[in-house]
Amino acid sequence: MILKNKVLVEIFVPSVEKVYSVWLPANKKIGNILLLLSKVICELNGNIDVINNNCCMFNRINGKKYEPNITLRDTDIRNGTKLVII
Repeated sequence: MILKNKVLVEIFVPSVEKVYSVWLPANKKIGNILLLLSKVICELNGNIDVINNNCCMFNRINGKKYEPNITLRDTDIRNGTKLVII
Protein backbone atom coordinates (compact mmCIF):
# COMPACT_ATOMS: atom_id res chain seq x y z
CA MET A 1 0.00 0.00 0.00
CA ILE A 2 1.47 3.35 -1.04
CA LEU A 3 0.40 6.54 0.69
CA LYS A 4 1.61 9.63 -1.16
CA ASN A 5 0.80 12.03 1.64
CA LYS A 6 2.36 10.00 4.47
CA VAL A 7 5.84 8.72 5.25
CA LEU A 8 6.59 5.65 7.39
CA VAL A 9 9.55 6.35 9.68
CA GLU A 10 11.19 4.85 12.75
CA ILE A 11 11.44 7.23 15.70
CA PHE A 12 13.69 6.61 18.71
CA VAL A 13 12.80 8.42 21.93
CA PRO A 14 15.82 8.18 24.28
CA SER A 15 13.94 9.43 27.36
CA VAL A 16 11.84 6.24 27.37
CA GLU A 17 14.32 4.09 25.42
CA LYS A 18 11.64 3.07 22.91
CA VAL A 19 11.38 2.97 19.13
CA TYR A 20 8.11 3.68 17.34
CA SER A 21 7.16 3.06 13.72
CA VAL A 22 4.97 5.98 12.73
CA TRP A 23 3.22 7.33 9.64
CA LEU A 24 3.96 11.07 9.42
CA PRO A 25 1.93 13.53 7.31
CA ALA A 26 4.10 14.88 4.49
CA ASN A 27 2.19 18.17 4.29
CA LYS A 28 2.73 19.21 7.95
CA LYS A 29 5.59 21.24 9.40
CA ILE A 30 8.13 19.45 11.60
CA GLY A 31 7.08 21.60 14.59
CA ASN A 32 3.44 20.49 14.25
CA ILE A 33 4.51 16.87 13.84
CA LEU A 34 6.54 17.12 17.05
CA LEU A 35 3.46 18.41 18.91
CA LEU A 36 1.36 15.50 17.62
CA LEU A 37 4.08 12.97 18.48
CA SER A 38 4.44 14.46 21.95
CA LYS A 39 0.76 13.85 22.68
CA VAL A 40 0.77 10.30 21.32
CA ILE A 41 3.99 9.24 23.06
CA CYS A 42 2.76 10.80 26.31
CA GLU A 43 -0.42 8.70 26.13
CA LEU A 44 1.51 5.54 25.25
CA ASN A 45 3.69 6.02 28.34
CA GLY A 46 1.04 6.51 31.01
CA ASN A 47 0.55 10.25 30.48
CA ILE A 48 4.14 11.03 31.39
CA ASP A 49 5.57 13.94 29.41
CA VAL A 50 8.57 12.38 27.69
CA ILE A 51 8.93 15.05 25.00
CA ASN A 52 9.08 18.71 26.05
CA ASN A 53 8.27 21.85 24.08
CA ASN A 54 11.93 22.45 23.26
CA CYS A 55 12.54 19.06 21.67
CA CYS A 56 14.15 18.65 18.27
CA MET A 57 14.02 16.01 15.58
CA PHE A 58 17.26 14.61 14.16
CA ASN A 59 18.21 12.03 11.56
CA ARG A 60 19.51 9.10 13.61
CA ILE A 61 22.04 8.07 10.96
CA ASN A 62 23.73 11.34 9.98
CA GLY A 63 22.71 13.67 12.86
CA LYS A 64 20.97 16.23 10.64
CA LYS A 65 18.63 18.50 12.60
CA TYR A 66 15.19 19.24 11.11
CA GLU A 67 13.97 22.79 11.65
CA PRO A 68 10.43 23.13 13.06
CA ASN A 69 9.23 25.57 10.37
CA ILE A 70 10.03 23.24 7.43
CA THR A 71 7.35 21.03 5.87
CA LEU A 72 8.21 17.33 6.04
CA ARG A 73 7.96 16.92 2.26
CA ASP A 74 10.70 19.59 1.89
CA THR A 75 13.17 17.52 3.91
CA ASP A 76 15.10 14.36 3.07
CA ILE A 77 12.79 12.29 5.30
CA ARG A 78 11.42 9.37 3.30
CA ASN A 79 9.94 5.93 4.02
CA GLY A 80 12.33 4.03 6.27
CA THR A 81 14.17 7.08 7.64
CA LYS A 82 15.40 6.59 11.21
CA LEU A 83 14.77 9.63 13.42
CA VAL A 84 15.44 10.56 17.03
CA ILE A 85 13.59 13.10 19.16
CA ILE A 86 15.65 14.81 21.84
